[in-house]
Amino acid sequence: MNAERLVRRMIDVGALRFGDFLLSSGKRSRVYVDVKLASTFPDILEMIADGIAEKLSGVEFDRVACVELGGVAIAVATSLKLKKPLVIFRKEEKSYGVGGDRIGEIRKGERVVVVEDVITTGRSALSAARRVEKSGGVVGAIIAVVDREESGREFMSLLKLSDLIKAYDSFDTTKS
Repeated sequence: MNAERLVRRMIDVGALRFGDFLLSSGKRSRVYVDVKLASTFPDILEMIADGIAEKLSGVEFDRVACVELGGVAIAVATSLKLKKPLVIFRKEEKSYGVGGDRIGEIRKGERVVVVEDVITTGRSALSAARRVEKSGGVVGAIIAVVDREESGREFMSLLKLSDLIKAYDSFDTTKS
């Protein structure tokens, strides 16, 4: 994966924004990384899936997992790329239809990789990991497209927020 090319495309499509934003974690930030928007572009989504596949090359696992909504496109692309089945955890258990807290299954002892779009506190990713374990699976890795570097933990990621900002500064030709 070419990280510079991925960053450039994310910047081109407006996935890196500056202002005052309330994040899903409840934190406020001057920088917003919209991986959901970026992943609506096939070339970017393919670069993300390629990058995740590359990062996971040494990790043995049986299934890809994510939490709706941010991780879904990424998990589907990774599932297709690596030919691994997928499970999507719902944010809330559904009481209608067939119900449940997920789409897909986790078999006892399966090794599962949790994918995320952006990690800030890690709360969502760690929640998914606990749900994998509660289902009888084993978490092989947690990987995000972007780690905002605010969790105090090391997560596997394609990009760090600090790298995105540096790249933005170097690509932005409108600054003097």
